[in-house]
Amino acid sequence: MLTDKRVLVVGGGAVASRRVPALLDAGADVLLVAPEVTPALRALADAGRITWVPRPFEPSDVDDVWLVQAAVDDPAAGAAVSEAAEARRVFCVRADDRTAATAWTPAVTRYGPVTVAVLGGGDPRRAMAVRDGIRERLVDGSLDAGPSQVHSGVALIGAGPGDPELITVRGRRLLAAADVVVVDRLAPGLLLDEVRPDVEVVDASKIPYGPARAQEEINRILIDRARAGRFVVRLKGGDPFVFGRGGEELLACAEAGVPVTVVSGVTSAIAVPAAAGIPVTHRGVAHEFVVVSGHLAPGDPAGLVDWPALARLRGTLCVLMGVRHLAAISSVLLEHGRPADTPAAVVQEGTTGGQRSVRAPLSRIARAAEEANLRAPAIIVVGDVIGTLDRGTNANTCTNDALRLHT
Repeated sequence: MLTDKRVLVVGGGAVASRRVPALLDAGADVLLVAPEVTPALRALADAGRITWVPRPFEPSDVDDVWLVQAAVDDPAAGAAVSEAAEARRVFCVRADDRTAATAWTPAVTRYGPVTVAVLGGGDPRRAMAVRDGIRERLVDGSLDAGPSQVHSGVALIGAGPGDPELITVRGRRLLAAADVVVVDRLAPGLLLDEVRPDVEVVDASKIPYGPARAQEEINRILIDRARAGRFVVRLKGGDPFVFGRGGEELLACAEAGVPVTVVSGVTSAIAVPAAAGIPVTHRGVAHEFVVVSGHLAPGDPAGLVDWPALARLRGTLCVLMGVRHLAAISSVLLEHGRPADTPAAVVQEGTTGGQRSVRAPLSRIARAAEEANLRAPAIIVVGDVIGTLDRGTNANTCTNDALRLHT
């Protein structure tokens, strides 16, 4: 363990930029010696997370350190560091020549409390391949990592906009440890194939009595199961705190004395436009984007959205849950100053195999969406960012495969 132990890193380039975060994660007190450093390393030094000495290496730098990492590509410089470390009986990792090193950095993967380190007999590609294979098996459950350290309580997990691969690593790990999964309609159903056979799955989209009573029932299920000593995952589409009622569920659990872990998810407000080739911001085009709920029509007494103010903005507007009221939304935006030729788009079931979209000027987007028979769940996007990534192609109505960016 390197907790609170000084580690010397010699060199301030790309290799050091890769090594230093792992040392910090291990709790090391990092001393960096290099005349120049990368912007990432400078930022760590400015934040006080590492100590940077801006000069060439000196043998005395090795005094009172537990480990040396020679992150240089000059064999002569690496040899000088090795000689100084060996003279003081300190292990030295060499980035330039592993055969001259007295210690080696393994390929590492972490899965919850488990850390796996792999050495490939001098071949880093082999080590990385084996590491990645182990990681995949830990994630899919084919390699048992032993008893989970997760205790009773509730995890509010955002599962992303629809593609099951967009859930976070932590979200997937906690889902694998669940005793109970309370799942939303918009959460990726394929994720349920990965849970253990004995897991209780509660379909929250089918809880009766209407929206208000349904939420009360969901809160009750979360609390009752957790109080019974079970680990409960509340699996939601998108992010639990972006129009997902995650705050309500957290408050209900907190009032009942139930511990809650919140795992943010990839929100559809950003990911779905991106899947359709629409960046919500773009240099010189949009310096702002606003996300609003459209589940209530403009003018509804219960609504909290200032639609006239949104019409005066120049940036990107993303509307969730607004397809039903698209005609009224576009009308109020036009009425209060948004130009009629402002590009607009509607993207249905973004990031999934059922993704479809339509693009049209704001004055015609409601009719275009109706003619294309687009339905919820869908994201409405309004702004000049639409079309910035089209590479000269016409993408008025496309399927997911035609629009998805290959990144």
